[in-house]
Amino acid sequence: MASEGRAGVALITGGGTGVGAAAAGMLAKRGYHVAVNYSRSAAEAKATVAALKETGADALAIQGSVADDADCRRMVSEVVERWGRLDILINSAGTTQFTALANLQAQNSEDFHRVFDVNVVGTYQMVRAASEHLTRSNKGAVVNISSIAGPTGNGSSLAYIASKGALNSMTLALARLLAPKVRVNAVLPGMISSRWMKDGLGEEAFAGVARGFAEASALGDISSPEEIAAGAIFLACDATKMTGQLMTIDGGYTLGRAVKLSK
Repeated sequence: MASEGRAGVALITGGGTGVGAAAAGMLAKRGYHVAVNYSRSAAEAKATVAALKETGADALAIQGSVADDADCRRMVSEVVERWGRLDILINSAGTTQFTALANLQAQNSEDFHRVFDVNVVGTYQMVRAASEHLTRSNKGAVVNISSIAGPTGNGSSLAYIASKGALNSMTLALARLLAPKVRVNAVLPGMISSRWMKDGLGEEAFAGVARGFAEASALGDISSPEEIAAGAIFLACDATKMTGQLMTIDGGYTLGRAVKLSK
């Protein structure tokens, strides 16, 4: 199916669940055809695609690991073969290992490589595979889903923290290198109410961490996947003069609450 008459074509890694799935729905409603990449969540990705098609968009679920360069190139090729173009790439695929940060023995080099292969190398490989087609678009955009773990040095594991710091720096470099044809930005979420977090921490631990995060945040709440996705869509579609920006969406966690002074 060609993309004529549609707003464009988007590819979302990790698009079957969470932020990626929410972003896919928003792009479909804006008139985009959407390719949803997944690694293991086949049922969720297929359900997402079915929901996208109900909006009138064409949609495609593509299995593949962003850590595998051949998979990255194949995914882009499948998208271009189906629709003839690629305008937006949202890198939402990510991984971590939930560990106690104070325990420096909790992770080894293999753990770091596994996290970096997805969060950093995978993003690079996807951008590299897509760059030629994004450059041909008159509105090429990349949005990387990062985290405040990078600038704050706090998160689910040391490997995750380091990977998001690297992703933030790479976002700036890619924005400079791909300009002026392609814009590259990142969203830095704080804590998200997602299945990924609940599964990783466990329901009880998640509730406690979420409560603490909200209490420390200026807005007193954590974010939903849809709220983070809305930021990603703004950067991908609307922020036509923004590139190389790391946009924080954390409910004011890094800002903090005002100090209450007693009289």
